[in-house]
Amino acid sequence: MVEHDPVIGIDLGTTNSCVSVVLDGEVHVIPDESGARVQASLVSFLTDGSVIVGNECRHEQVVDPVNTIASAKRLIGRSYVSKEVKAALQAAPYKVVKGKGSVPLIEARGQRYGLPEVSGMVLRRMKDLAERYLGRPVTRAVITVPASFNDTQRQMTKLAGQLAGLDVLRIINEPTAAALAYGYGRGIKARLAVYDFGGGTFDLTILELRDTVFEVVSTAGDTYLGGDDFDNRLMRYMLAAFKQQHGVGLEGETLAVNRLKHVAEKVKCELSTKERAIVNVTELALDANGAPLDLRFHLDRAGFNERCQDLVQRTFLVCDEALRIAGLKASEVHGVVLVGGTTRMPLVREMVAGYFGRAPLVDLNPDEVVSIGAALQGASLDSDHFSAPTSGAAPHRAPLLLDVTPMALGVQTVSGYYDVVIERNASIPCEHTRTFTTSMDDQTSVRLQIFQGDSRIAAENIKLGEIELYGLPPAPRGQVEIQVTFEIDTDGIVVVTERDSATGIEQATRIEVSAGYAPDEVAQMFERGA
Repeated sequence: MVEHDPVIGIDLGTTNSCVSVVLDGEVHVIPDESGARVQASLVSFLTDGSVIVGNECRHEQVVDPVNTIASAKRLIGRSYVSKEVKAALQAAPYKVVKGKGSVPLIEARGQRYGLPEVSGMVLRRMKDLAERYLGRPVTRAVITVPASFNDTQRQMTKLAGQLAGLDVLRIINEPTAAALAYGYGRGIKARLAVYDFGGGTFDLTILELRDTVFEVVSTAGDTYLGGDDFDNRLMRYMLAAFKQQHGVGLEGETLAVNRLKHVAEKVKCELSTKERAIVNVTELALDANGAPLDLRFHLDRAGFNERCQDLVQRTFLVCDEALRIAGLKASEVHGVVLVGGTTRMPLVREMVAGYFGRAPLVDLNPDEVVSIGAALQGASLDSDHFSAPTSGAAPHRAPLLLDVTPMALGVQTVSGYYDVVIERNASIPCEHTRTFTTSMDDQTSVRLQIFQGDSRIAAENIKLGEIELYGLPPAPRGQVEIQVTFEIDTDGIVVVTERDSATGIEQATRIEVSAGYAPDEVAQMFERGA
């Protein structure tokens, strides 16, 4: 038998990323050269033209925030005109510009980069760490995404993997991966809520665990709510404190603001283990005479909680929605699994316990649990791991993941309404066929505009793209029937097939995504990464 390279599991996070692998039935979370098992999802473009990725970018993020890209995941797969990209334009110190087809591009050192390219650099770093650890090439991976990611965001994440030189065997949802890490091999029969609060996204997913079967009952999420928001809240508080102390506003000073953002993250982490934090930031600005101005203030945990509890409260609106879809009460959940670094905050843990009426499960590292689940799923896709049990190894029955689509899929009608074809929370993979007719006499082509979302008005949903069927026979309106099959695969990616019932003419395509990049832009990304 030909031995394949191991399948690695990568948690591509907004703030941090992590990579794991299964070897001889044991899960290994892979460390870097200094032993750190979590890497910052940062990319720095240096003055000499070189690029560094991961934890060594932390210094660059402070001294050169304009050329250090953080939280790229918040922008991947989004249109330049989306509210999320507009928010990033206001908050991010680096430059985001408009590319062809309204895609956002990152500009650094005079070069423009696509979001999948930046995320691809992070993934390549994870691939390199795995190869160093294993002492052999790695080409196959399972990559995780937030459960609430739409088709475009999933496709762009898959492209990022390909740009990193990886064959992406599967895109799986982060909460499903976490449940797999928690429940696999334990023979658990329970209903779990996975409360996934990361650096930039929040998801609540409810799963039924039955031994090796992991079935998602419902999922809901906010793709623009995370630990970054706590940092920004604290940063604004420190800006106000500085202005009060010195009468000087720093809002337009990129370096000063970024230094405070960095300090805010440290204060947030410090207040997770201490009751009080003292802040002393020297030479933050200069007064009219050129003398340095410092920021000194203190903050206790109670004050921090008071300023930030509304952010945690926002997560419970998402929890309410997921429970409503599942037809459950919070008290009917048997356990709550915490995922993501933001769940380390005592405020979050206390409020989660209050909402669900039970203490959350904290026996797995929230920064590593998703990549562990991805590695287990990767091993299950590799027949080498589940064919010949060995003494003392983990159970060899491959896990079965039954996931759902996070939002409805449909088409725009002539009147501009949204006609749902696949309902939200439908089990995936799935497919549905719908018959459409021509709306004008002698119409020889039909264009379908594909959307994801839950609004009755098509334009209020996310446009994934459009496809067109040509060569229809001229006939009176309504007489030509077109069968359209919508399929959502195991990665949550959409495939649409159109077929003229009379002639059998068929056109199948992965959606050419609206937030996708032009072929020449993609070719340039691969060329640069080679």
